[in-house]
Amino acid sequence: MKKLLSIQDISCYGQCSLTVALPIISACGIETAVLPSAVLSAHTGGFKEITFRDLTDDMPAILKSWLANDIRFDAFYTGYVCERQIAPIQAIIKACAKPGALRIVDPVMGDDGVLYSGFTEEFPQKLRPICVNADYLLPNLTEAALLLGEKPRLDGYDQPYIEELLRNLYSLGAKNIILTGVSFDPNTLGVAIYDGKRVAYDFNPRLPHSSPGTGDVFASVFTGAILRGKNIIYAASLAADIVCLAMQNTPPEHWYGVAFETAIPELVKGVTTTPPSSP
Repeated sequence: MKKLLSIQDISCYGQCSLTVALPIISACGIETAVLPSAVLSAHTGGFKEITFRDLTDDMPAILKSWLANDIRFDAFYTGYVCERQIAPIQAIIKACAKPGALRIVDPVMGDDGVLYSGFTEEFPQKLRPICVNADYLLPNLTEAALLLGEKPRLDGYDQPYIEELLRNLYSLGAKNIILTGVSFDPNTLGVAIYDGKRVAYDFNPRLPHSSPGTGDVFASVFTGAILRGKNIIYAASLAADIVCLAMQNTPPEHWYGVAFETAIPELVKGVTTTPPSSP
């Protein structure tokens, strides 16, 4: 059984970050350890009086303990991290990586054209060192533009723009780019995938609503599928399908997240199915 370390925050309530990653990746049959970057009372997508505790100062002692116990990992999956954690996280990955360990990076920093609250304008450039070494980089449109030092474009773009964005992200050093939130018409929404040689797309019908945590569900399913040996296109397609199914199963009063638990049976089928050969 492969061992993964997921590095991101714990939002105690709200179905995002580690409370999504841990059950989803475990359901894929991957042993999942966690390194919390911060603890929040709930996510910032609609709750009041949020508490936040940065856990950077705990990281050196955690690393020391892991090294003393010879703890190593086959893969790393990073999500929301704090600004002063870049160097400690790099040290942990370097020290605890098994030979050939995969690095999957969801550069959580913004959406809808703006940075999340709590990040400075310099944060995208500070995060670059983690992104450039990624085997798989999973930004949304906002995060992709911010990593490149550009102003995000959320509409009015075309296929050449998306493919230039992919090439520019690839040039930073990541081996594969999975760009989420791509749409060329109002009825569909999907992902663009680039491995340095070709671009592939996967689209689903656009749902009439959005929800916090969908990016975390997508990245977690993708991670689990990749570690089960699925190819990148299949993993991205499965991740998008699971997000859509979970959103369809989420009642309107469940505004703070998606009911991803309802989609776990289909997830298990997806990661145990033999995908078609890559075209």
